[in-house]
Amino acid sequence: MHVGGGAIRRVGEVVKSLDASRPVVVTDAFLATTGVAQSVVDDLSAQGIDAVIFSGTVPDPTSGSLDLGLEMIRDHRADIVIGLGGGSPIDTAKALAVLAVIGGSMRDLKAPVSYAGEALPIVAIPTTAGTGSEATQFTVISDDETGEKMLCGGPSYLPVAAVVDYELTLTMPARLTADTGIDALTHAVEAYVSKKANGFTDALALGAIGAIGKHLRTAYFDGANVEARAAMMQAATYAGIAFSNASVALVHAMSRPIGAHFHVAHGMANAMLFTEVTRYSLGAADDRYAACARALGVADAAASDAAAAESLVRELQALKLELEVPTPQRFGVTAEAWEAAIPEMAQQAIASGSHLNNPRVPTAADIETLYRAIYN
Repeated sequence: MHVGGGAIRRVGEVVKSLDASRPVVVTDAFLATTGVAQSVVDDLSAQGIDAVIFSGTVPDPTSGSLDLGLEMIRDHRADIVIGLGGGSPIDTAKALAVLAVIGGSMRDLKAPVSYAGEALPIVAIPTTAGTGSEATQFTVISDDETGEKMLCGGPSYLPVAAVVDYELTLTMPARLTADTGIDALTHAVEAYVSKKANGFTDALALGAIGAIGKHLRTAYFDGANVEARAAMMQAATYAGIAFSNASVALVHAMSRPIGAHFHVAHGMANAMLFTEVTRYSLGAADDRYAACARALGVADAAASDAAAAESLVRELQALKLELEVPTPQRFGVTAEAWEAAIPEMAQQAIASGSHLNNPRVPTAADIETLYRAIYN
């Protein structure tokens, strides 16, 4: 990992250190038009590396959106894939790195499959401070036929290197800052309360929570604040490492179907759910939620665990209001469409398996109730 301002200028050095020479830079149309992707290619060219850009990534990548990327990888005879962007380009890069070697479909690789076979090496360059995808062994790809957001995981999706440069986030708009920042907070809290948590992931999760508590509001209201942007970028990576090793829980189980059915960005879907799911989970692991509240700076050591855990719920609600997270209704989803989708979304949440990591394991009926509770 190369971390810090200006780190992106070391990408050529990183690729050379991996004995690769023919990368495909996987990005989106926005980063291709702003010149960020071209600057990466120019840096690679200066090192004698023959790179090409694939800018066909789409938000919430689908299985069909991978086809042109696979074609470019094969035509270029690529020996490495570079994911440049937010979660969608990096998720796309991960899927391409695997399918370019083994063929087949992402449908064959969805959870509970854990893929540890051959794949092209991946270098990740995040441009948002949220997903932590640069440090995880997961990718999420939607099935074109069913609409399901498929969680695909395993060591082969883990980037071999990451370039984490907070300067790439200085121009993020406030809405994206809020959604990705709450996404990172969700990762950290869910990693900490997950039934798969351990001492290593606990340290990273609490570190991320503390930094987000101090800096998220500043990054949202003053996007040019370098200290806040640097802290949020580091927190997102901490949280990514934490949940890659401890897994996520009920918020993520429920947010993926929202994204698939209603095209809500992943971080925003998490933010819609975070308060209610946390409130639902209290009583099952109040000591863990209390530690999160104390790290976030909204409860002190003198407060009981139960009181501190309640403080966490209040803070999540306050963040949702201050950062103007919409409800599904305000996002534009009709009550009829929401209600019609609830049974299928609940089944998809259960099928992901992530709900089993939650301190309080829900039934499908519980999940349906939670979906109804967040609508308006």
